Amino acid sequence: MPKISQKGQHMPASPIRKLTPFAEKAKQEGKKVYHLNIGQPDIETPEGMLNAVKNIDFKVWAYTASEGTSSYRKKLTEYYNKLNYNIAPENIIVTTGGSEAITIAMSTCLNPGDEVIIPEPFYANYNGFACQSDVVVKPILSFIENGFALPAISDFEKLITDKTKAIIICNPNNPTGYLYSKTEMEALKELVLKYDLYLFADEAYREFCYDGREFTSPMHLSGLEENVIVMDTVSKRYSACGARLGCLITKNKEVLVAALKFAQARLSPGMIEQIAGEAAVDTPDAYFETVNVEYTHRRDVLVNALNQMDGVFCPNPGGAFYVVARLPIDNADKFCQWMLESFSYENQTVMMAPATGFYSTPGAGQNEVRMAYVLNQTDLKSAMTCLQEALKVYPGKTESKTTIASLQS
Repeated sequence: MPKISQKGQHMPASPIRKLTPFAEKAKQEGKKVYHLNIGQPDIETPEGMLNAVKNIDFKVWAYTASEGTSSYRKKLTEYYNKLNYNIAPENIIVTTGGSEAITIAMSTCLNPGDEVIIPEPFYANYNGFACQSDVVVKPILSFIENGFALPAISDFEKLITDKTKAIIICNPNNPTGYLYSKTEMEALKELVLKYDLYLFADEAYREFCYDGREFTSPMHLSGLEENVIVMDTVSKRYSACGARLGCLITKNKEVLVAALKFAQARLSPGMIEQIAGEAAVDTPDAYFETVNVEYTHRRDVLVNALNQMDGVFCPNPGGAFYVVARLPIDNADKFCQWMLESFSYENQTVMMAPATGFYSTPGAGQNEVRMAYVLNQTDLKSAMTCLQEALKVYPGKTESKTTIASLQS
């Protein structure tokens, strides 16, 4: 019998989706499952985006240009230049979701065996994308005690070798929700320029910044024009995860020429998605203002409830719609599976993502879980009640003296 490739063997399973069979079984048993495991918002997609799809009228469902339609890239340019990115349509390559933007960036900029430094915990699929590209991930730990702030630049420098080619950041961060400050971004800029590295910036959650905090993109920092690759998506911004529409942005002309060849090899992004995406750019600011208020309330519900539980600690994130919480448990993978297989409270349970899958360092995140506050506030409160009750009876509960007070003292 033929064997699968080594790459196929080493490709990691998604920590976000691997427990799905247990969740489905729980539902078949009649349990209500609160899905906090995946960043699928219940926020409605903007009406203009949906109407654009409903009003489509064409005779041939044709290919588009490999780099994306001219009209969509022009419209995207309007959006980004309102954010002071100072780009032209020629700086954009439209992709099939943000995922393809990341894989094209890696294929374009990195050779097999090249190393990329990523603060961890990080978006789990970076491991998968690196595996596909034969790239080596060099993780650098951030810590829950300070909310997963950017690690010290001196710690980055300890990891840099002659194989280091890039740094990847997700800002605001998935899975931690941490929002990198302008000071942290300036420090990264100096590091990138010092060692002549690429800076891959995953900005899927750009629109979601809370408590008056401001978002800083590396596109806002002068001197990085040849180093920055922005990877973006409509999935989160417009609550349109199923659209599978993203883009790669850079001012580096050599990268654009090479990236276009990879885009040509997969032919083109979808026509309908780009029609919808073009309409999405005209979404009024009021939509985002309402959404941000709602997410702020949801964050507060979740974080406050978690920090009131015995032995639980959860930093208050500045962006995105995720938290990573430390629980008094022995093993996050075991606990998350137990929640679905063996526990219910009033015939309800909670699905979470074990944080182990968001670390590349072996053994890290054993007592941490990621939760997405993408459900309405009523459901979030019910989910937190379930979790609190579960922690009281979980067989692998550990004693934890960690409190917010002790961390701040």
